[in-house]
Amino acid sequence: MAVDSMHVVMFPFLAFGHISPFVQLARKLVAAGGVRVTLLSAAANVPRVEAMLGPAAGAVAVAPLRLQRVPGLPEGAESTAEVSADGAELLKVAVDGTRPQVAALLAELGPDALLFDFATPWVTELAAPLGIKALQFSVFSAVSGAYLMNPARRLGAGGQLPTADDLTSAPAGFPPSSNIATVPAYQAADFSYVFTSFHGEPCVYDRVLAGVKASDALVIKTCFEMEGPYINYLTAQHGKPVLVTGPVVPEPPQGELEERWAKWLSSFPDNAVVFASFGSETFLPAAAATELLLGLESTNRPFLVVLNFPKGTDTKAELAKCTPPGFAERTKGRGVVHTGWVQQQHILRHRSVGCFVNHAGLSSVVEGLVAGCRLVLLPMKGDQYLNAALFARDLRVGAEVARRDSDGWFGRGDVSDAVDTAMADGWEGQGIKWRDFLMDDAVQKRLADDFVTDFKKFVRA
Repeated sequence: MAVDSMHVVMFPFLAFGHISPFVQLARKLVAAGGVRVTLLSAAANVPRVEAMLGPAAGAVAVAPLRLQRVPGLPEGAESTAEVSADGAELLKVAVDGTRPQVAALLAELGPDALLFDFATPWVTELAAPLGIKALQFSVFSAVSGAYLMNPARRLGAGGQLPTADDLTSAPAGFPPSSNIATVPAYQAADFSYVFTSFHGEPCVYDRVLAGVKASDALVIKTCFEMEGPYINYLTAQHGKPVLVTGPVVPEPPQGELEERWAKWLSSFPDNAVVFASFGSETFLPAAAATELLLGLESTNRPFLVVLNFPKGTDTKAELAKCTPPGFAERTKGRGVVHTGWVQQQHILRHRSVGCFVNHAGLSSVVEGLVAGCRLVLLPMKGDQYLNAALFARDLRVGAEVARRDSDGWFGRGDVSDAVDTAMADGWEGQGIKWRDFLMDDAVQKRLADDFVTDFKKFVRA
């Protein structure tokens, strides 16, 4: 390998919530110079991935993979955006079927390093004989990996998987500085998914741990300033080097906000509007959406809510199901409920938006912080619960919506109370500190440079 060049192959899972961080990392690597990247994805995703690369497209090749037919998986489905929850499990089976193609590509390309996702631990078996360094890239927070993806979660001499009751407590040796020693029963029950096998395939936990065990190092989308104790804990638990990329700070949005939103938002005073949005793949049950809407109504503040529904459902019927009687009339002029895509970053940065109710997805929390919004955290599944605890309790950013321990139920009063708390005078928490940290170009450049330096040194070692 020439000292001034390095070829890295990236293989994210077929979910755009995974593909996007890989693309962002590819851009970071090629921007540093001396690195070119080949990213593998299903053929139908290639145009969208190329568009996501932007200026880095010239240094990043996107290689298409052909997915085999899997019984039960819709024809032509090549990302989780196109399938149900069960379809996402079948998508893993389809990805496993690309092994011969991936083997041929690695042999042909001869890269120096391979960055792979949780779903494909088997790539380590292809990389090792070719002398390719294999690094598992986690797109989740370090606290999620520390709490769930821990070798100690397999219990006893027989190595049985934990029960939901076991998952209410953090694993042995968990950082004592953490405010997440226990989680409520409803969150632990949700975490059980990670340890559940579908269609006779390995569960998420077993895929992750197999990949970690066989990898040369771990890469995590975080930084020591925000998650130092959890990064150190993962390093000790897995006995592997851990490289951190730094948080992904969004670039300022391009273009102008759509006129209808700009006009509506501009009719309100600065920081008056509550914006609620839960990402493209997090869906609120009808009863929860109803309580959210009633809670926002009762704040007496103007609000814009984005509600999305699973693919294949009747959006109009679902929206009608969760809209309270008389709601539209009572909130006319100050409340809007929208379905579908919106320019989230533009909206968050509008002068009239002061509060952001979100699902505690990492990207959404960071977007809200850099926009200067107060945060209300309403996680609905998986790692979102741990992200919310990290930000609200450890980093003191945002107000969590109070929930019932047994089943996670929240009412309209819990929503309005959280908004009132977040918007109270003097209740910025540490939001300003972390916004300044994320917006400091010199700090973010240092984090990026440190990662690239450490990555290159590790691969060349």
